[in-house]
Amino acid sequence: MDRIVIVGAGHAGCQLAFSLRACGYQGEITLVNGEDTLPYHRPPLSKAYLKTGREEELLLRGESAFAENQIQLCRNTAQDIDRTRCELRMATGRPLPYDHLVLATGTVTRRLQVPNGDQGVYYLKNVTDAQALRAALPTTKRVAVIGAGFIGLEFAAFAADAGKSVSVIDLADRVMARTASHEISAFFEKRHSQAGVRFRFSRKIVDVVRKEGTVCGLLLDGEELIEADLIVAGIGVIANSKLAEVSGLETDNGIVVDRYLTTSDSCISAIGDCTRFPTEYASHPVRLESVQNANDQARSVAEKLTGKKQPYTAVPWFWSDQGADKLQIAGLTGASDCHVMRGLPEHNKFSVFNFHEGRLVAVESVNQPADHMVARRLIAAGTRVDQALAADASFQLKTLIQ
Repeated sequence: MDRIVIVGAGHAGCQLAFSLRACGYQGEITLVNGEDTLPYHRPPLSKAYLKTGREEELLLRGESAFAENQIQLCRNTAQDIDRTRCELRMATGRPLPYDHLVLATGTVTRRLQVPNGDQGVYYLKNVTDAQALRAALPTTKRVAVIGAGFIGLEFAAFAADAGKSVSVIDLADRVMARTASHEISAFFEKRHSQAGVRFRFSRKIVDVVRKEGTVCGLLLDGEELIEADLIVAGIGVIANSKLAEVSGLETDNGIVVDRYLTTSDSCISAIGDCTRFPTEYASHPVRLESVQNANDQARSVAEKLTGKKQPYTAVPWFWSDQGADKLQIAGLTGASDCHVMRGLPEHNKFSVFNFHEGRLVAVESVNQPADHMVARRLIAAGTRVDQALAADASFQLKTLIQ
């Protein structure tokens, strides 16, 4: 295998390129980057970067690292795949031949759907979005955040800490309704409220209100007006599977892959946020938006392409920094039918153990990194955990690790 082409230079694509070299791959590696910048970290965009603005701290690798590892960066976009000829067709018209192609195309931002459009609404997906927000914040007094997920809450915490008046609106009835237990949602709603953030749950955005062309608020159902100088929408993302679709690959809420992360074409793999893959931690294939998943899938494909083929079995885990609090989640909470609290929320240090039919499936930890690290190992090993022991804060969980 002489030529590997990777489409997408985010966490997954960049990790794959360097992992291939670490695994001993000697052939050509081309990393197709749709942005005119070096590959960079995404999570700091809603947190640290808004404070510092230091772009050099965002970089996944310095420019010299790509040259030293003979990784060719192609700052162009791909239009389609000629699977018969094994060529990637670029926007310039130049074909890029491959022996194996890896799609790491990530996601695209879900846009706010309102009658008069979303002009004047900010998003937070890439460094350009973050730069625009940094420029707008100094003259802003009132901020409206649409969406109470990780991104929305991280930005809300930052804006409140900067002295802004912040309102958060969500269709759901609680914060992080898609990813967190009720106990975690209640804690973070309280913490954000203590910082001055106001919430509107189970509410729909009717329109963006403008005065003389300038955004001045949001109109909610029930005719309630939320005044705002700045509106930020964090209403999720969708898989960027367009290239796969136009090329005839199987897609279903993402690019469909098997347990080896191979698509319906054996010469093409897919990794990261754009993939829908089978996992032993869920009863059905899932698509995860996670730096951990992107990096681990990249390492798995690197091993596959260098002769060490193994199914992808990594335990999913996530994190979110919101103000002074860090939330870490090991496993997938969706199937849980029983929650056990370890520690006290009023002490701002606790974990919620999620069980399904008596089996530990996920652990959500707030400011408890030790619980999180043990949880990842327990879930990976399939260790049976007694619920009473999980709730006993004096019991050393690490003694359960074989």
